[in-house]
Amino acid sequence: MSHQNIEIKAHCANTASIRNYLQQQKARFIGVDDQTDTYFNTNNGRLKMRQGPIENALIYYNRENKAGPKLSEVKLLPLDNNADQLKEILIKAHGVKVVVKKKREIYFIDNVKFHIDEVEGLGSFVEIEAIDTDGNLGLEKIKEQCYFYLQQFQIGEDDLLTHSYSDLLMNQS
Repeated sequence: MSHQNIEIKAHCANTASIRNYLQQQKARFIGVDDQTDTYFNTNNGRLKMRQGPIENALIYYNRENKAGPKLSEVKLLPLDNNADQLKEILIKAHGVKVVVKKKREIYFIDNVKFHIDEVEGLGSFVEIEAIDTDGNLGLEKIKEQCYFYLQQFQIGEDDLLTHSYSDLLMNQS
């Protein structure tokens, strides 16, 4: 499965206000996922295996490091019972770059996915991910959606992240 999305990731000191907003808007709550993302060494882009009770996939994506809305080119392969075997193969072939562990609340309003994350070693974050699965919405529309929710959540420019959780954890080392 291949798609484009525009994503915003930000520090979030008040996750309760985000949660309340999403509940007031009747966002569809998917659940809480205890996720482990294993990032593998690559020559370009990012390759990770996500494992959790809700989301399990091998994900390749390419995204620039900048604050605010970022375009991601995503290739996603849902995983089945062979995930651990595939992970073992990828570790042998590429080696592990970093492991990110997080508790993630997942919500949807239409095509926009929201994450309220508690990331081990980093803290609390919110992600807004406007997804165009088939190209019908277009980049302008999904960028507008991100900006709309950025304003609704009252996220300040200083809270916006330029890098992924994996980069932030590696920079701590």
